[in-house]
Amino acid sequence: MFAKRILSGVGASLVACACFATEVQVFRSASQSAFLSGTLESISVDPLGALRLAHRAERLTAIEEPFLFSAARTADGWLAGTGNAGRIVKIARDGTTSTLFETEEPEVFAVWVDDDGTVFAGSSPDGKVYRYRDGERTVLFDPAQKYIWKIVRVPGGDLLVATGTEGKIFKVQDDGTSELLYDSEDTHIRSLLPMPDGSLLVGTAGQGLVLQINAQGRARTLYDAAAPEVLDLVLSPEGGAYFAALGSESSLVDLTRRSSNGNGNGNGNGNGEDKKEASEVQVSGSSQPASSGSRISGFRGPRSEILYWNPNGAVSKIWLFEEETVFEILLWDDRLWVATGLEGKLFSYRNEQMVLEKDVEEAQIVTLLEGETGPVFLTTNAAGLYRFVAGNERSGTLTSAVLDAKRSSHFGSLHWDGNAPTGTSVEFSFRAGRSKQPDDTWSDWTSQRGGNEIALGDLDASRYLQWRLHLRSDNGDSPEVRTIEVSYRQLNEKPEIESLTAMDPGQILVPTNFNPSNQIYEPAHPNREGIFTTIGAPARRENRSTKTLWKGGYRTLQWKAEDPNGDELRYALAFRREDDSDGWLEMADQLEDEHYSFDSTVLPDGRYRFRLQASDHKGNADGEDLLATRISDQVVVDHSPPELGRVESGGSLKASVTDLFSPLREAVYSVDAKEWRPAVAADGLIDGRSETFILEINDNARLLLLRLTDAHFNVITHDLTSYLP
Repeated sequence: MFAKRILSGVGASLVACACFATEVQVFRSASQSAFLSGTLESISVDPLGALRLAHRAERLTAIEEPFLFSAARTADGWLAGTGNAGRIVKIARDGTTSTLFETEEPEVFAVWVDDDGTVFAGSSPDGKVYRYRDGERTVLFDPAQKYIWKIVRVPGGDLLVATGTEGKIFKVQDDGTSELLYDSEDTHIRSLLPMPDGSLLVGTAGQGLVLQINAQGRARTLYDAAAPEVLDLVLSPEGGAYFAALGSESSLVDLTRRSSNGNGNGNGNGNGEDKKEASEVQVSGSSQPASSGSRISGFRGPRSEILYWNPNGAVSKIWLFEEETVFEILLWDDRLWVATGLEGKLFSYRNEQMVLEKDVEEAQIVTLLEGETGPVFLTTNAAGLYRFVAGNERSGTLTSAVLDAKRSSHFGSLHWDGNAPTGTSVEFSFRAGRSKQPDDTWSDWTSQRGGNEIALGDLDASRYLQWRLHLRSDNGDSPEVRTIEVSYRQLNEKPEIESLTAMDPGQILVPTNFNPSNQIYEPAHPNREGIFTTIGAPARRENRSTKTLWKGGYRTLQWKAEDPNGDELRYALAFRREDDSDGWLEMADQLEDEHYSFDSTVLPDGRYRFRLQASDHKGNADGEDLLATRISDQVVVDHSPPELGRVESGGSLKASVTDLFSPLREAVYSVDAKEWRPAVAADGLIDGRSETFILEINDNARLLLLRLTDAHFNVITHDLTSYLP
């Protein structure tokens, strides 16, 4: 078991640091978001990250339909509106199901049940309102609209029907006659809420508005949401309203083909003609067009927001869901319940915090209804009905997301913080592997073990790890876990040297703040620890930026290296002649920067090799450190200028020049102390160690100078006056 070093970073599944390989690092989960990244079964997590056994919920029945979109309570059970067969399914309290009736259209997005048991269903597309009474199905109302989104009964009054894609609300009487209550400028009317004062709250999709409509059909805007869809409205005990604003790809409504009158946030003002072709419904797996839901191009907000409208006119944001798509909200037992997908999570809002109450296997929780001991909720993908029963679950599990140690590592121990009252237990199991996704190459789950500190020493060294938490209760109480930490130490890996090169002669690297005026710029004496003199002070570690200067006689070696474990590296340089087989001579040690400029005039002319060693000793215990070595290509050291060879006189003067180690770079000549002129190479190009230059001179010339420079910037001027005719 490792001695642990606890690192900061509450809420992150992995605490990152610039640690060394021998220092223990820690995966730390201590927040709601960290735990929600895993898979929960029958475990709830509050906003502060406390894990407990969830309230007990049972799946009463599975519904043999591809999709479920809407639901309502009846005196003896529940009704569900489905797709793609457009059925109204009846669910009895014992879980038995039967088809009550079918519509001619494939989807049923709205269901309403009167107190006398009369059922109303809104079908889509080519929407119609069906009435089912005394065993007979009839079409009560055909609004000539594509979608029916909501049906509600005004207390003691008519049915209200919300539609799209022309954003209209109709009042429908029991005999089927109707009148247009409101014609919105928006595309869809998605939600309706009759208020105690006789007004109506309305949520739209397209512009994302919350409207209040009085009995005369006059509307005023209460809120203009950033998200393009107001999905659901719920009355609060204070007379205000909660509502859900949606900007998600998983919405049923595709607003990506909205009118150009809209702006990037979905708050444009289109006209009726634009709206008719503004959107389609997305039903995965159906015959409907594919869409991107309400997340229109350019929208960057959270996928869902829960907001509260106060009767005094103020609107406050209650909660943001960055990833979850809200499908419905419900006020039950003075708590706001929130149904979400695409991971089938049920939340409740209490004490100004959002608590995960249930995480089901199905992809979406799509609708909520009042129940006796908690909400009844229905799912789709696959379709089913759940209800809460008294007490907590007796067991639950949380499987962490895959934890990545970045390198093969030894896993030390798991420590958890919390409490386990009498009659409860907290247990863990583990598995590890070297592939990013768990597969049959991973180890089996270890046997479950208890205690607040659990050793993981029997796991093979691996890069990836998962832990699984098991909460159990024999008496209805729940254990609580607040923090889970797993320690690990990376296996040390050898540093990697990507390159080692010598810069051009005379080039040096100095810190960007290098100031020659306060440095010993000209070397005055050899370095006390060796023959090599360097330029200036090394760059500070926190500011390693450099600039290139030139200084005759100096050479610079530069390299690139890194350590797979992130260890801090130290470098050593050595050198030898190319033809020397006796070994390497130390040049510099404990270098921190990735370059070294030195006075090369201390080395005789010749060909040399330089050796770089990168060590991670600073970050590892003795015996565990590793060393990487790289040898440079051949480097020429040349301090000798070009030599003058044979000179021939005639109509023009020909001068032969040679250089032992370097090709010539430049040749110029001057006649009678006038300006320098390029000397012409006999072969047309100055690029070799031996060249012949042709100099054009006057017959009466009195002074002739030839100036030569080689590739190492060795310069010499030869007096050729004696060769003048």
